[in-house]
Amino acid sequence: METPQSGVYAASLTPLTASYEPDIPALIRHVEQLLETGSNGVAILGSTGEANSLTLDQRLSIIKQSAQELPPERLIMGTGSCSLKDAVRLTQASVDVGVYAVLVLPPFYYKPQSDESVLRYYSELISFVNDPRLRIIFYSFPLLSGYNFSLGILQEFKQRFGEIAAGIKDSSGNWDNMLNITQNVPDFMVYTGTETLLLDILRAGGAGCITASANLIAPECKHVYEAWKNDQQETAEQAQKKLTLLRRALESYPFVSELKSLLAEQTKSTVWQNMLPPFSLLLDEQVKELTLQIKEFDLDLSQRL
Repeated sequence: METPQSGVYAASLTPLTASYEPDIPALIRHVEQLLETGSNGVAILGSTGEANSLTLDQRLSIIKQSAQELPPERLIMGTGSCSLKDAVRLTQASVDVGVYAVLVLPPFYYKPQSDESVLRYYSELISFVNDPRLRIIFYSFPLLSGYNFSLGILQEFKQRFGEIAAGIKDSSGNWDNMLNITQNVPDFMVYTGTETLLLDILRAGGAGCITASANLIAPECKHVYEAWKNDQQETAEQAQKKLTLLRRALESYPFVSELKSLLAEQTKSTVWQNMLPPFSLLLDEQVKELTLQIKEFDLDLSQRL
């Protein structure tokens, strides 16, 4: 099976113990549930997974242990780091366990001075890993990284590295930019970071979405994708309208805090009650408000968690 695939990827949360250690068995169970309830694949150790608040050793343990229990061809591992050599270790570890698709942020503390400096970062990463099976998905999240991938640099990546430059997750929210990339970078998988644009990106020739919301609403995302795939366009449009409204309802508070708070409320599991600082759970009244909003969509989250 080729990796990465088209479709809906859930950007997984990371369950934690009270001492801020990743609960890897709980993570594996959660990913299995996401795959069973509608996700074509799962991205582990991204922004939603609090990856950049975890230690290098914690991230390496997650990569190695999760790949032993989960289908590697359905996973994307977040391996970006401000430290080039840490990014190399994480990426190498992912490739070594058979997860060839990796999601890589550009350096985000010392901001890139130019496109050329970003090109150098990724070129060095690819050179150190030195494995033709590697598939990099560039992670465009300007709000957090301070850098927006231009069409020109993506074309340069594709020209230099071919299949290794596999695609992009675009969390900029800039539809015109996503469309431009989709139309002008051949053999390049464009994933939107929000399911509100899922049907649009699919119709434009893109790959799908990598979204945090799928931790809760993977079946609704899958409904849009499957209807589009089966050329049921009216059904896809109606499903997309519902999905967009549902996503808007889930945007009331900081997203990772909101998702963990809802999971903690629905599952009563302590692993969802822990967040690495500076994150914190929502207040009880905020969780109650969100739960009421979700009920308006006739969703029973307890049946899918």
